[in-house]
Parts: sequence; structure tokens; C-alpha cells
Amino acid sequence: MKIFSVVLIVAGILMLFSNSFSFTTKEKVVDAGPIQISADKQREVNWPTYAGGIVVAAGVIMLVVAQKKK
Repeated sequence: MKIFSVVLIVAGILMLFSNSFSFTTKEKVVDAGPIQISADKQREVNWPTYAGGIVVAAGVIMLVVAQKKK
């Protein structure tokens, strides 16, 4: 549980500094027997800035709860 809470804190901090990330996927456009045509599609994932704060807070709460259980 401690490891997951630390991962949440790090991910939340990264989310606070960056509002999105993008990646490229390949999609088949035409698949007609031996002829295949594919295209690169640019994808982007966006989130609001406050979502990073929520993730950091959740990680801190989980870390505190894990410390109190000992």
C-alpha cells in the first residue's frame, strides 16, 4: 500500500506540471486481401489541473493511513 501511495503522489505531481500527454497509434485504413494501408493517428489525453491535486491528496491520505496501521 505504501508503494502505491508513493506512485500516486509522484503521478499527481507530474499531473500538476503537465496538463496532457500525446501519443501516436497506427490504424488500418484499408485491409483488402494482400493490400493493407495504415495511417498514424495522433492521440491526446487531457485532464484538469485540479485532478493532479486530488491524486496527490489521495496518495498522502493513503500513506498516512498505512503509517497509522503499524
